[in-house]
Amino acid sequence: MTTGQPIAERVAAQPPAEASTAPAPAVPRKVALLRVLGPGHVWALGVGIVLVGEFMGWNFAVGKGGAVAALAACWLAGILYTCVAMIDSEITSTVAAAGGQYAQAKHIIGPLAAFNVGLYLVMAYTMLEVSNAIVTGDLIEAFAQSLGLEGTVDKRAFMVLTVVALAFLNYRGVLATLTLNLVITSAAFAAIVVLFVATQPWAPGAVLKHEALLGALPYGSLGILAAMHFGLWFYLGIEGTTQAAEEVRSPARALPLGTMTGMMTLLIAATLTWYVCSGLMPWEYLGQAVTPLYDAARLTGSRWLELFLFLGTLFATVASANGCINDASRAWFAMGRDRYMPVWFGAVHPTYRTPYRAIVFFVPIAILFAVSTPLDQTITFSILSGLLGYTLMALSIVLFRRKWPLGSIQRGYVHPLHPLPAVLLLVLCVVTYLAVFLGYGTQLLAMMAFYITASAWFVLHRYKYVRRGDQFTMPWPKPRGY
Repeated sequence: MTTGQPIAERVAAQPPAEASTAPAPAVPRKVALLRVLGPGHVWALGVGIVLVGEFMGWNFAVGKGGAVAALAACWLAGILYTCVAMIDSEITSTVAAAGGQYAQAKHIIGPLAAFNVGLYLVMAYTMLEVSNAIVTGDLIEAFAQSLGLEGTVDKRAFMVLTVVALAFLNYRGVLATLTLNLVITSAAFAAIVVLFVATQPWAPGAVLKHEALLGALPYGSLGILAAMHFGLWFYLGIEGTTQAAEEVRSPARALPLGTMTGMMTLLIAATLTWYVCSGLMPWEYLGQAVTPLYDAARLTGSRWLELFLFLGTLFATVASANGCINDASRAWFAMGRDRYMPVWFGAVHPTYRTPYRAIVFFVPIAILFAVSTPLDQTITFSILSGLLGYTLMALSIVLFRRKWPLGSIQRGYVHPLHPLPAVLLLVLCVVTYLAVFLGYGTQLLAMMAFYITASAWFVLHRYKYVRRGDQFTMPWPKPRGY
């Protein structure tokens, strides 16, 4: 080849580059959560977690203040959770990311608030899962005794089996998990309605003896305040619908629809539950029963109704524990993905597309608490963590509307009467803090000390690993004032 040869000929005469014959480097495939859920699955997640509160736990409010105080607490807590559902529906239909309230706090308030909200969610759902496992064991033991098989059932074995089996189901995929929840939650709600009809509410005095059993207000108006503690148990966990935001096909439609219809379902179920149980059992017994709806069915004397409510209670506890595993793992997964926790927890299973490491991590923790902690203690831990989250939720919606006013970004749902729901939520949270302090002051102080210590650990140690620029996934304009 001479120097005078045309450039085009010289290029053509050169051998092909080695890179052109080698295979192109493989582009790493990002494994993400699947968007497979609809409004029915969102309803099943929210109601499935909460409906167990109608089958157990709420009745401790009766022991605190009497049956009438428990009804007042039920409706006041209903107002609180309606505010929660409306606020959640607006923010989460806009911030559609795994982690729910954690993702909200991350975008709206800041890192320290997001870290704490993530811990609140994990603690609330894990302790609720533990409560469900305890009740499952107690229920099966009580049913075995009614069949004359006393001493043949070890309830701790069923506690462990419940946690392990449901963790495995969650590990294998979210669609099957929440489809199961949809079926068994519907069956559990039907059990409440059937029991209500079977007690002949149209004929006062025939089966239900409210006049003889209510006991008015044995501890006066202070009993209503004390009952607020366990009144939350009727609805605790409805905010868990937001944990599925990243796996819903149409977040702007499915999240508000599933959450608000779920709240309506729970208001109906809570009122029916109180009405039946308070008309069949003296308030002194009702206030300490482990499975009040099942006990109510036994008191009717109908064997088939007892069996039906046994299955309804079992379905409710399984659905709740199932949803709690889903929600706790999503919150922990989101924190790991953002490096608020070790990034190892932010992995997605390449086949099942689930946060499998976060799911497996909580199995031994839940089992340990289930076999060693009393039911009222686990319920209290769950309620306190939820309350702390609701307090920050009220702050979130105020800041959200201030930083991104209506019209500045697209919202899937706009809740009405702002800021009234946020103000009501804060007031009712303060009232419930006081109620919890009256009965469980030591646990309240211990939980606050735990979260303060965890916050100090985050600020002094963990925050340096957080990549602030990678957290903000929403294509929003700069907040007003920045």
